[in-house]
Amino acid sequence: MKSYQHHLLDTEFLSKEEMQSLLRRARFFEEHHEESTNMFQQRFVANLFFEPSTRTRFSFEVAEKRLGLNVLHFSEEVSSTTKGESMYDTVKLLSSIGVETVVIRHRDEKVITELVKQDTGCTFINAGAGSWAHPTQALLDLYTIQQQFGDELKGLRVAIIGDLKHSRVVRSNIWSLQKFGVEVVVSGPSMMRDAEIEKQVRYVEFEEAIRSSDVVMLLRVQLERHEQNVFEGSEAYLQRYGMTQERFAQMKSHAILMHPAPINRGVEIAGEVVEHPRSKIFTQMGNGVWTRMAVLERAYVGRGGL
Repeated sequence: MKSYQHHLLDTEFLSKEEMQSLLRRARFFEEHHEESTNMFQQRFVANLFFEPSTRTRFSFEVAEKRLGLNVLHFSEEVSSTTKGESMYDTVKLLSSIGVETVVIRHRDEKVITELVKQDTGCTFINAGAGSWAHPTQALLDLYTIQQQFGDELKGLRVAIIGDLKHSRVVRSNIWSLQKFGVEVVVSGPSMMRDAEIEKQVRYVEFEEAIRSSDVVMLLRVQLERHEQNVFEGSEAYLQRYGMTQERFAQMKSHAILMHPAPINRGVEIAGEVVEHPRSKIFTQMGNGVWTRMAVLERAYVGRGGL
C-alpha cells in the first residue's frame, strides 16, 4: 500500500488499524466534548474550498476551533488564483506564513493529488475531490454505523443507493466498509450506474437492496454534475427510486437510514422520513465534528507532536 504519511487523501490509503485508531479518538472527543481541548493553540490551519459546502466546511471549522487551532478561510473569488497564481504557489505562501495543514475541497481530484506530491511544506486533508473521494465523510459514516451496531461490523450489509456515477462518497465508503468485513452492495437508476464501482461490489435491484440491508445509505442526485436531465421531475424520481414511506416500511426492523447530505427532500427521500428515529442523517452531521477532530489531530501529531 502506498504511504501518504500524515496526509489524508482517501480511506483507500488507510489500514483498518489506522481507521480504528481514528474512530477511538473520535469517541474520546465526543465523550469529553465539554472539556477544553485547546491542544493546538498558536498553530494554523487553512480551509481551501473551491466548491460549495455547508456540512463539511462548518464541521471542519468547529473541529478546528475545538482543538484550539487558528483558522484561515480561503475565498477563490478574492484570491490571487484569479490573477493566475498557481495552487502550488498559493499553498507555498500559506506554508511560509505558518500554516501547517490545508483542508481542501476541489472539483478536480488531480489538483489535490499533485499538491501532495510537491514539496509545499503543508499536510493535506481531502475534504471532497470531484467524483473521486471524500474520506472524512466515509469515516463519520463508519463511526455512525458503529454507534448503532457496535465496533464489530463483520457480516453487516450496507446498501449504497442513488447517483453512483457522480458520488465521491460511495468510493470512500466502499474502501472503509470492506476493510471492516461489511458486505457492500449498490443500486440505483440505470443512467447513474458506474462500471468501475460494479467491479468492486455487487449491483442489486433497488427493492432487494432496501429489504435485505442493515444500513441503507442514500446518495444525493447531483444535478449540477449531470449534462442533461436524467428524470422527469422530483416526484417521478421519488416514486421510482426514492425512499418513500412505503419503502421505508419494507426495511428490516433494526435497519437504519443514512444520507451524506445535502438532502433533496422529496427527491431521493420523502420529507417525513428524514427525521424518523431510525434515520441517522442528522446524527451523521454531528459525528462529523468528532471524526474531523481525530483527522486533524493525526495531521498535527504526524508533523511532530503537540
